[in-house]
This record gives sequence, structure tokens and C-alpha cells, in this order.
Amino acid sequence: MTVTTSTLLRRGDPLASSEHQRDILEREDGLARFEEKLRESNLHPMSATEIKVLQINVGKLCNQTCRHCHVDAGPDRTEVMTRRTADACLRALESYSVEIVDITGGAPEIHPVFRHLVTGARGLGRHVIDRCNLTVLNLRSQEDLVDFLAEHQVEVVASLPYYRARQTDAQRGNGVFDASLRALRKLNRAGYGKGTGRRLSLVYNPVGAFLPPSQAAIQRDFKTELKRRHDVDVDSVFTITNMPISRFLEFLLASGNYESYLCKLIEAYNPMAVEGAMCRSMVSVGWDGTLYDCDFNQMLSLPVEERVGRNIRDVDLARHEGRRIVTGRHCFGCAAGAGSSCGGETV
Repeated sequence: MTVTTSTLLRRGDPLASSEHQRDILEREDGLARFEEKLRESNLHPMSATEIKVLQINVGKLCNQTCRHCHVDAGPDRTEVMTRRTADACLRALESYSVEIVDITGGAPEIHPVFRHLVTGARGLGRHVIDRCNLTVLNLRSQEDLVDFLAEHQVEVVASLPYYRARQTDAQRGNGVFDASLRALRKLNRAGYGKGTGRRLSLVYNPVGAFLPPSQAAIQRDFKTELKRRHDVDVDSVFTITNMPISRFLEFLLASGNYESYLCKLIEAYNPMAVEGAMCRSMVSVGWDGTLYDCDFNQMLSLPVEERVGRNIRDVDLARHEGRRIVTGRHCFGCAAGAGSSCGGETV
């Protein structure tokens, strides 16, 4: 099979790009389909259980442009959640007892509705997670952000490709590692990562077309080396598999690693990882209010099944219990090896 970057449409048309990515992922090429593996494992169709996480993607605006970003986020993106949609998210929380509100982006903190969502969700007694790229904490416009997060007991889950500069900067841009260290030290000074209850976790994903190693081993190395080299403390480290979508899909195509990487994911398929997949206990809200089974389906424009309601402004989340999960070949990324989710390994 030969696939080139010319098969991807330009980044300026996200919907068309999503459709074309789906065409690439689902083409007839002799590789196993995810639904086939589910049937072999007696797990088809996948269905949701109790909804424990409402993940809210507030938009694609970001202060960085990372090579691996599945959101295709950056400073030039204009997709931003409105106050009306944010209020609809809060109304949904009032009527359904979701335990966790997981706010992501882009860089969610620079979006106008971020603090409104945090204060509203915390006021309802929900645990709030901020998916942070770290460097946003150094922006002049965000000088009080760490204090805000600490005041509202927001858990910070931050992306850091490695505990050395070369690997981190290769994935996220020159100078990002040093900027990330400055941000981590700010969080440490505010009690994050220090056993105070203000949790600070890091997310590791491989630089390249590889599956992540053992989460326990990575966590041990990160915590030891960050403390030894930089006097930085974190509570935990999650490993996440790179999903073959968006910019990472472009990288796979350009480097000639597309087919071999998909084969790695398929060969590492683990039915136990499917059982713990995050989509089964999550609803993901897009910046425009559209509902998805997960953030990855969101980037491929694959909304939840129509019968349960597809927009946060007019849906009862209770209807999403038991919904059928929309799947595709990209789902092998979450079902490979020890599993991959927003909270790291699932097995």
C-alpha cells in the first residue's frame, strides 16, 4: 500500500480533512478492522456504561503548534466555544451527576469560557481536570492562572514528552522544555505535586511511530530524573499511545510509517483494554456543542449515535448510558497493549 501526504486535504478545511482521514483509515487494504476484532472477542458492539466524565473541548486555539497534536491546534485556529455552549455544559452537569469535568483544547486556559466552566463545575461539586500544555502558564496574560487553579483545587494534567530538552523540543518546538520547567516550578510552589491534594500529573507519548513502554517504568524514570536534574516534583505520569489521526497521521504518511504503525497497533490488540476504554464512561463535548464518544472521534467528525442526542444544548446525559460507541480503525490506538486513555494505561 502506498499513501502519500497529497491524499490529505489542506488544514484550512477541518471537516473535509476529517472525512479524508477517515477514508485513509478505513480503506480496503487487507488490514484488520476494529469491528472485526471486537466480534472475535465477543465485544461487538461496544456500548457505554455509567457516564463518569464530561470532557469539554473548548476549542482549537493554542499558543503552541505541536507536531503530534491530534487536535491540529495552534495560534491561528478560530474554533472557540461560546458562553452559550459553556452554560449548556453547566446545565447538563446540574441535571446529571458526572463525577469529573475534564477541560481540554487547544490550550483551554486561553479560551474565554475556561474560568467560567471551572468555577461553575466546582460550584456544583465536580472534580475538574485542566489539560495543560504548561507553557501557557508563562504567558503574561495568565500571570494569575496558577493561583486560580490552586484556589479551585483543579487537577493539572500536563503534556511533557520527556525529561530531557532534546526530545521535548523535537516534538513541541525549540525552547518548550525550559518553558515547561518554569511552569512546573510555579505549580510546585503552589503546592502541586507536593502531596497537598493539588494533583499534578504528566502525560508521556512517544516521539515517533512507537508504542509507549510500561507506564510504571516511565513514571519511575520521570519522577526520579525530574527531581534529580531539575528539582521538580509530580504526582504521577501517564502513557498515551499516539493516535493515527491529524498531524500524527500526516507524519506517518510523510515518513512512510503509516502501514507499519497500524500493523503494530493491530498486532497489539488487547480485549482487556477494550473493556476499560475511556469512551465507555465518557461524553466528549466539542467546541460547538456537538457530542462525541471521545476526543479522537471528535477530531474525525464522528458524533455519537443520533438517537441519544448530538448537542449538549438539548440533550439529557442520562440517555447516553448504554449508547452504542462509534468505532473505527483508529480505535486500535486505545486498545493496543496495556490500553491508552486520558488517564493513561487501562489494563
